[in-house]
Amino acid sequence: MNSKIRILLVDDHSIVRAGFQHMLLKEADMEIVAEAENGGQAVELYRKVMPDVVVMDLAMPADRDSQESSSTAGGLDAIKRIILHDPEARILVLTIWEASPYPARVAEAGVKGYVTKRCAQNELVHAVREVFAGRQYYSPSVNGQIGSNNGESGDCSPLAQLTRRELEVFTLMADGHGTNDIAERIFLSPKTVHAHRANIFRKLKLKNNSELIHLALHLGLIQT
Repeated sequence: MNSKIRILLVDDHSIVRAGFQHMLLKEADMEIVAEAENGGQAVELYRKVMPDVVVMDLAMPADRDSQESSSTAGGLDAIKRIILHDPEARILVLTIWEASPYPARVAEAGVKGYVTKRCAQNELVHAVREVFAGRQYYSPSVNGQIGSNNGESGDCSPLAQLTRRELEVFTLMADGHGTNDIAERIFLSPKTVHAHRANIFRKLKLKNNSELIHLALHLGLIQT
């Protein structure tokens, strides 16, 4: 019987994957059973190998054919699709982003843990073991954003006032997707996407898409 923790490692940068693979494979009780470089591949490999734990970034392309720069849309979509396939999936997010509202919203989506890429090796290893054991683990830097108040208490991020669906639409808009494409990707009507867009602009006091993209860049949610 295999006593090792079987890990699916997901990140769109091969050098980053190699670094974290090196860290994890130092542990006698861990093995990397598959690696993915985009959201679609992560979902496909999860269904194929059924790993014990998924260690994945948020920022990545949605699929292998995407020519867009990485944003959180690819990772958030992959998380949603994996949990839809397997509600018991044990997903540990490993990302550079500590800013609200992502830790709280990703926790709401059903992930079991959230650590930052500046964490020490022993913290990452501990987080994998905690998630594998069915417990939750959140880095101290984001732990205060997780809770029954959904991370809103003391939260000064303008995105904290968005609903989960509005945040999803915001992220896709910031990544350059139009209304019809967003509607198709998240299974909504264009009319509903327009309604979410109007709410986003009203809540964030934005006038146009350029201001939305500027805000996303300022918050570090997309990369130039």
